[in-house]
Amino acid sequence: MEHYKKNLLHRLKIIRGHLDKVINMVEKDDYCIDVLQQSTAVGNALKQADQLILEHHLHHCVHDALVNRNMVEEKVEEVIKVFRARK
Repeated sequence: MEHYKKNLLHRLKIIRGHLDKVINMVEKDDYCIDVLQQSTAVGNALKQADQLILEHHLHHCVHDALVNRNMVEEKVEEVIKVFRARK
């Protein structure tokens, strides 16, 4: 669990740094395509972080609910809700 958290926080801090760069580029009126490329990279990095979070959730939270036979339906609905919101 500690490795997951450390890894996720590291990724998110890198993303924050890249987002700060995008903001700085906009403030400096950098070329639109350059800003867009950096913004796209931030979006892709966030998607990777989301994937890591979802995998952790499935391997731990959902797994535990299945093993202990508690809140299984609730856990399934949580994942479905996340995917519906991504549209």
